[in-house]
Amino acid sequence: MNKLSEYETIALKRLGQAIQDGNWSNSGLVQLIELAKDFLNPIPMQEYANNHGLTYNGLKKQNKAVKLFNQKFIIDND
Repeated sequence: MNKLSEYETIALKRLGQAIQDGNWSNSGLVQLIELAKDFLNPIPMQEYANNHGLTYNGLKKQNKAVKLFNQKFIIDND
C-alpha cells in the first residue's frame, strides 16, 4: 500500500483516539466499516482470480492483495 498523507495520518490518529475514548458505539463503528467497504469494493482473491481469468498464485505474485479480517482481498474501486 502507498504511504499515507499527513492529513490521513492525523485523521486516523484522531479517529483512533475518539474510539479509545469511547466516543464511538459499536453501531457507529459497523457503519464506518460498511462505508469503507462500499467505497473499496473488496473482492476475495479467489473470486477475483476466477472472474478475471487469473490463477490464485498468479494474482498473489502481483502483490495487490490486502489483508482484512484475516482474509486476503483485492481492492477493486477504479
